[in-house]
Amino acid sequence: MENNSVKEKESQRITVSILIPLLFVCALWLIYFIEYARGKDFSILGILPRSLIGLTGILFTPFLHGSFSHLMSNTIPLLVLGSGFIYFYRNIAYKIFLLIWLIDGLGVWLLGREAYHIGASGLVYGMASFLIFSGILRKNRRLLALAMVIIFVYGGLIWGMLPYIPDVSWEAHLFGFLAGIYFSIHYLLDGPPNDPVPEWMHEDEEQGDSNGENNINDQKDNEGNSTLQENINVKYIYLPTGNPEK
Repeated sequence: MENNSVKEKESQRITVSILIPLLFVCALWLIYFIEYARGKDFSILGILPRSLIGLTGILFTPFLHGSFSHLMSNTIPLLVLGSGFIYFYRNIAYKIFLLIWLIDGLGVWLLGREAYHIGASGLVYGMASFLIFSGILRKNRRLLALAMVIIFVYGGLIWGMLPYIPDVSWEAHLFGFLAGIYFSIHYLLDGPPNDPVPEWMHEDEEQGDSNGENNINDQKDNEGNSTLQENINVKYIYLPTGNPEK
């Protein structure tokens, strides 16, 4: 019964980890198809830096995409990174996701170029940097392995933070990436526990304790011998050992 309960909880955990990012991505595609079907351009709902109306874009910009290829380029990373994000950090994932969303949008609004910034790529960069740096900083082999996989698969994301493509919001990428690094450090003590100490280390500790007891017994024997030797006027000195813009 206990094994079945553990398997059921693990199955639910995996399902939630996949379902939440999938629903979020479905919302992005639904909005894009509504925009396309009605022949409307929702880009004006994006972030327009240093303007009052542009503040609302902090909320809406992840739902807006300028083209099919733009949306498609964010879909797979959101599904993959989002699933890993929720699976491994289920207790803090939603909080950090919203904080990255807010910090990224606010950074673009304060310091971005005067253009409409749209797209969810800031969230992709935030989750990627969080998973990478959190995996490196924590003493957890699974998280470190996940970090290495992300670096291998999405290592090219680093180029998206450089201002060499005019119609790409490198600012959103950069602020999302920095936000992910910050929260990986800020929440370092939260989330998955460290790996348990291997059994062979416990055996070494027990062996060390046994050796310690032997040393104490040896010391007692030596002290007894020293007392015996003092009785025959022989003296000894005992020395103990001692981690839109798209």
